[in-house]
Amino acid sequence: MEVIPAREFNELFVWIDIAFIVSLAIILIYTKRYVAAIVGVLGGVLYFIVDYGIFYLALGTRVVTGADTFWLLLWMSMSYGFTNFVWIWLWLDRDKRTFEWSALIIAGWLCVALLSQNFGTQMGAITTTRGTGSYHGVMALIMFVGYAILIVRNIKGDKRISIPWILAIGVLVQFAWEGVLLVTGVRSMQTMPIILGSLIETNLGLPYLFLIHRAVMGRRNEDLTRILENAPSEKNVKSA
Repeated sequence: MEVIPAREFNELFVWIDIAFIVSLAIILIYTKRYVAAIVGVLGGVLYFIVDYGIFYLALGTRVVTGADTFWLLLWMSMSYGFTNFVWIWLWLDRDKRTFEWSALIIAGWLCVALLSQNFGTQMGAITTTRGTGSYHGVMALIMFVGYAILIVRNIKGDKRISIPWILAIGVLVQFAWEGVLLVTGVRSMQTMPIILGSLIETNLGLPYLFLIHRAVMGRRNEDLTRILENAPSEKNVKSA
């Protein structure tokens, strides 16, 4: 089954979004969520490697019109890669301000789209499309392997990992992103991209990111200070 997610926006969307991402990064640094900020940047780099390197160069399924493909995909990858990974990481942190972070990110996405539509109508239009039929099976396999690892760990171990909670994070983050694109008219009116995207695309990485989070936050606090042995912080006790 071929599902073709498509977006259409103007140039102002890009510039407002860059301002939002920079503002989010500043807030993270100001509140000493250094690890989340670093993970966000690494997430953007990962998205770019996948989107530009695999989808565009290797598979030829990514198409961009109205802008330079390299720079447009770099922006898109850093934009949604940064916000998605930051948001997921803070959920995995069980951050006491998760609601505030969630409201900030969703409101930022809405603001970017609606402001660009109000004030950017005279600017150039940009469209992006991506075929998915050739690799959704591979994505499903990656997701299956990740959750299978967590399931086996639960079966063998004494401490249970909350798999429904991890699954919910992956579904909700992607659904919120796709939902904002849909209601603001950036995403074409299709239901399959939002359904498949929410079930697979972000969710496939959640088991692996959970294990990475457990390893990193077992040694460091969010402000990068080292966790002393035999004196775990309250946050790390909750995420263990």
